[in-house]
Amino acid sequence: MTTVADTAQAPSRESPQTVESAIALTSIEVRFSMPTERIVSFKEYVLKRITGKLEHRELWALRSLNLDIRPGEFVGVVGRNGAGKSTLLKVISRVLTPTGGRVVVRGQVAPLLELGAGFHYDLTGRENVFLNAALFGYSSRVVQAHLAEVIAFSELEEFIDLPIRNYSSGMLARLGFAVATMFRPDILLIDELLAVGDAGFQEKCLARIHEFRSQGTAILLVSHQMEAIADHCTRAIWIERGQLKAEGPTDEVLQRYSEGFAES
Repeated sequence: MTTVADTAQAPSRESPQTVESAIALTSIEVRFSMPTERIVSFKEYVLKRITGKLEHRELWALRSLNLDIRPGEFVGVVGRNGAGKSTLLKVISRVLTPTGGRVVVRGQVAPLLELGAGFHYDLTGRENVFLNAALFGYSSRVVQAHLAEVIAFSELEEFIDLPIRNYSSGMLARLGFAVATMFRPDILLIDELLAVGDAGFQEKCLARIHEFRSQGTAILLVSHQMEAIADHCTRAIWIERGQLKAEGPTDEVLQRYSEGFAES
């Protein structure tokens, strides 16, 4: 099956009469080939491949998955480890191309999949702001204009010119979040990242996330913390073995997921 990935411009926020989906996934499938035996070297891999002795088994991470998310929705994603939740986020953020299906994503995507990914530990916090922002597609000129706001939000003014190898994990997360949310995205993808820094800073992050939502950002939250899903999400989906098991009001989906988890 041929995969079609469409990226359209975000719908006009001044003309909300026709609201298009922020994310529309149709029959999405992701399949991986896994070797059935351990290959200890590249030479062994090449020889087995040439001689036709390399055997694989298919692993379906996502299968026949359909999903539609509108601007301003806050959707929670639940499921066991290995169910396909993180794979779903990677497909939406275009980190991973699906084996089959159609992906339509409208507007700018900000994936909070791993805060601080791409930071260089020998560079200072200030230098890493520019480096990390470049990964989101921001020019140095744009970053310079908003640098003071980013530093102020991270609350790292005192440490911003130190190499980040001296930062704690909480400080790295603060800086990563501040850069990733420098501007309001049309789509925000969150993978278990609501616990950023201390309690006060977590509240600050949540306030920014909800402000984005009130302005039309579509948010997708993957989490094993049922409380976080219940508190923040307006809708939820349950993924089981790569397939959409349930979708609907948050409390109903969480109830079904809890019952299904208890029965297994």
